[in-house]
Amino acid sequence: MTDTTDDIAEEISFQAFEDDCRLLGSLLNDVLQREVGQQFTEKVERERILSQSACNMRIAGIEDAAEVLEKKLALELSSMTLEEAASFARTFSHFLNLMGIAETHHRVRRIKNTIQLSKSCDDIFSKMIQSGTSPEDLYNAVCEQEIEIVLTAHPTQINRRTLQYKHLRIAHLLEYNDRADLGHEEREMLIEDLRREVTSLWQTDELRRHKPTPVDEARAGLHIVEQSLWKAVPHYLRRVSAALKKHTGRPLPLTCTPIRFGSWMGGDRDGNPNVTAKVTRDVCFLARWMAADLYIREIDSLRFELSMNRCSDELAKFAYEILEAECNDGESQLPILEFPVTDHSDSFESGHNAESSVTLLKSSLSRNSEKYDDGKLDVNVRTINVSTNASSSGSGTGTPSASSTAGFGFSSPRKKTSEFNVGKSIFDKILNPNITQRPDFAPYRIVLGHVREKLITTRRRIEEILEGIPCDYDPSQYYENSAQLLEPLMLCCESMQSCGSDILADGRLADLIRRVSTFGMVLMKLDLRQESGKHSETLDAITEYLDMGTYSEWDEEKKLEFLVTELKGKRPLVPPTIEVSAEVREVLDTFRVAAELGSESLGAYVISMASKASDILAVELLQKDARLAVSGELGRPCPDNTLRVVPLFETVKDLRGAGSVIRKLLSIDWYRNHIIENDNGLQEVMVGYSDSGKDSGRFTAAWELYKAQEDVVAACKEFGIKVTLFHGRGGSIGRGGGPTYLAIQSQPPGSVMGTLRSTEQGEMVQAKFGLAQTAVRQLEIYTTAVLLATLHPPDPPRSMNWREVMEKISEVSQQYYRSIVYENEQFLEYFREVTPEAELGNLNIGSRPTRRKKSSGIGHLRAIPWIFAWTQTRFVLPAWLGIGAGLEAACAKGYKEELQAMYREWPFFQCAIDLIEMVLAKSDLSIAKHYDEVLVSPSRQKLGEELREAFRMTEKYVLLVSGHEKLTENNKSLKRLIESRLPFLNPINMIQVEILRRLRGDVNNQKLRDALLITINGIAAGMRNTG
Repeated sequence: MTDTTDDIAEEISFQAFEDDCRLLGSLLNDVLQREVGQQFTEKVERERILSQSACNMRIAGIEDAAEVLEKKLALELSSMTLEEAASFARTFSHFLNLMGIAETHHRVRRIKNTIQLSKSCDDIFSKMIQSGTSPEDLYNAVCEQEIEIVLTAHPTQINRRTLQYKHLRIAHLLEYNDRADLGHEEREMLIEDLRREVTSLWQTDELRRHKPTPVDEARAGLHIVEQSLWKAVPHYLRRVSAALKKHTGRPLPLTCTPIRFGSWMGGDRDGNPNVTAKVTRDVCFLARWMAADLYIREIDSLRFELSMNRCSDELAKFAYEILEAECNDGESQLPILEFPVTDHSDSFESGHNAESSVTLLKSSLSRNSEKYDDGKLDVNVRTINVSTNASSSGSGTGTPSASSTAGFGFSSPRKKTSEFNVGKSIFDKILNPNITQRPDFAPYRIVLGHVREKLITTRRRIEEILEGIPCDYDPSQYYENSAQLLEPLMLCCESMQSCGSDILADGRLADLIRRVSTFGMVLMKLDLRQESGKHSETLDAITEYLDMGTYSEWDEEKKLEFLVTELKGKRPLVPPTIEVSAEVREVLDTFRVAAELGSESLGAYVISMASKASDILAVELLQKDARLAVSGELGRPCPDNTLRVVPLFETVKDLRGAGSVIRKLLSIDWYRNHIIENDNGLQEVMVGYSDSGKDSGRFTAAWELYKAQEDVVAACKEFGIKVTLFHGRGGSIGRGGGPTYLAIQSQPPGSVMGTLRSTEQGEMVQAKFGLAQTAVRQLEIYTTAVLLATLHPPDPPRSMNWREVMEKISEVSQQYYRSIVYENEQFLEYFREVTPEAELGNLNIGSRPTRRKKSSGIGHLRAIPWIFAWTQTRFVLPAWLGIGAGLEAACAKGYKEELQAMYREWPFFQCAIDLIEMVLAKSDLSIAKHYDEVLVSPSRQKLGEELREAFRMTEKYVLLVSGHEKLTENNKSLKRLIESRLPFLNPINMIQVEILRRLRGDVNNQKLRDALLITINGIAAGMRNTG
């Protein structure tokens, strides 16, 4: 039932899947009997059987019998009390979530049990070598690949994080249940654990009672890193390296990573006034704190592992320098080795402020040396008091408590500092180079202990910054960038390799180096995004203050002349004393924060609703001016380079002009030179899928996106500039979503040349990256799809005739779509009546408003609630409306055979048709009709019937073009999964209809609102996506 993964066409073991569904279902039944009673449980089963019977009749094609059974089911559900209806909705919602967990688990099982998965690195590398790609070309293409997956805070994740944790726990227990070596007692204990988890699910409120803040959303994104990506990335890179070595003879270099991660969480201020400059700053430091904390955990484990004493002279020298520095400081910070723990939260005692005595045993002074024995240091008799939770290395900084670590809190009480002094004489013999041969010398632990101290200082410094405490650390005491952290780690690795310990170097140390190369010191670089109009308003305020006129009233040429002149100058434009509105001040403050943080913490500055060259130069000027001001205040240059500026073309009109805008920009000498010097000759352009689809319909949007990418690539090629395309894809097909592999393989040839950026939003983040195993699979798919698109680009349209056919389909499709959505006077009211759009704002699933501006029209409604509302009714109208009319018109012109050839031979067209077919298969006309009959005014029900007829026409022509007899004919697994969910999903829709009917007569009834939100959660679980 899902369009969230790339394995929907791959078979799963339905027997094992159904066994797990039965197990989880029986456990939920047990819980229901305990919690709500036998009578309710029996009623649930009766309604489920009735729903199942109706579904069976429809599958068998006995429509009349199915309709009778569905009417009976709807009647029984509508006669329930509010409490009963809410409990029914909760029950079926939990059933659907549990089925989803079982489905994901069995995809993971298939990944583990298949020797060579399709689309894996091993599979694709092998096929490419066989098809004539040289090993050298393959190796270079993989090593030079630059993919960035950008996690966004788009409000489409309906489940609370608490429930997500519980779902993951159940998934892990199912995985454990697969073990063949489990004894009877162990299996019984596992079933009891599952029963507890299901009970906990039922007793947990599934509704968010408060809207998340942008910082909350950022924490959720960072949690994905800690939860799965931290483990998945080294595993993925090992797969890439192993496949490369197998097929080219060379492994992937340790510091080479084809994929990195970015984030919009805390940086996307487009239409979200809650994202301020302070929020952006705090989120960046939050990410840095989390990175340091995760690295400290890895160093703890690595220090325990690397107990060997053989090392290179270079490493020994570095270890001696560390010890000498410690000696000269009069204190030692390397006395104790902490034992690693699997779960860090378990290593922290509840009484973390209590002090205990740590006694270091006396050693013989005659030996006059420091002795490392299992990481312990023997020194002169000394008893020191330290916090139980203090750093074992005596740094004076305690590791945060379990709750602090989980919640990233920074306001915990300061730990008491413990210091002890060790005289320099104790190190006299250690400083003798011959000491490297001693069995009690552990140079790797010395070096890693030093790394740990700097990481602890890094973390402590961030805490003080966030708490507003003045801190003035020497830069040599903490890590500012990943290169500084990589240096000692690579030194250790090279030392081990030189001593013949390659097998040890390729273990935990190699994984840590790969993590540092991928995540850096910020885990995910934060993009900033703002709407172009805000920059114009800011420049208006500046030019008016300087008596230069009103910037926004100038024509494009005058704007460009002004901007280029100022960009070439060396003086600041904005006077320090300027008085501006709060909105303009916020924009200026954002640029100041960007100047302070630099490109080590921040990624790109994305301009939404970009349409002119001046939109990009305006941001370049504001960025330059802020850096001049901050540099003057600091008395030194701002860190790193300016952020790369990325125009986002969203509407169909802007997409059509994207190539012209890029040509205009690159024709400006200053800008072209800036791109070469600041951005390594790389122009990044973002294309938006959501607003273009809402503007003109999915098919027209897809075709305009295809042409815009072609034109942008051609424009950059004309000026000798490389291009990276940034795809703003949503989760649902109506917003450009769908299988990653299919999407990348259907891009215009030449648009994916080893580089790609793409957003992953809302529920897609959890679905694709929530489990380490699925995350590894997704990362592999990104790598292989981009590799194929680079070395073996997809075919372009075979002839100009195909383009003409596409133009015809697009033109008719857009006209039909807009005639309904924007020109039909009844449509807006019909939309409000038939969907729960007005009620979606109560879900509290995102920090931003559902509308860009205070307007009730479709135009200012964001794309997510637009898709979300139609998905709830199972009509999914935005994803298919207009396509049937376009295909019908093309067939009427005699293009039937041409369309079928396009489907067989052109990846882009095939992808578009297949995704529409998937949407149609997930839709349900009988359910959509039920919404109409109960909720829509009689005067507008005719419109509903017209739309259902348009749906039937779309289905007819999609099947005609694809050559399929029935929907999902080429995807039996998806068809079966859809059918397995219907007995639970259909009743929730019927309950939602009844609750909407009651709520619209009693709008202030909070219990009705809560019940409605429960049904919304349940339908989202069944459809496996929201907006």
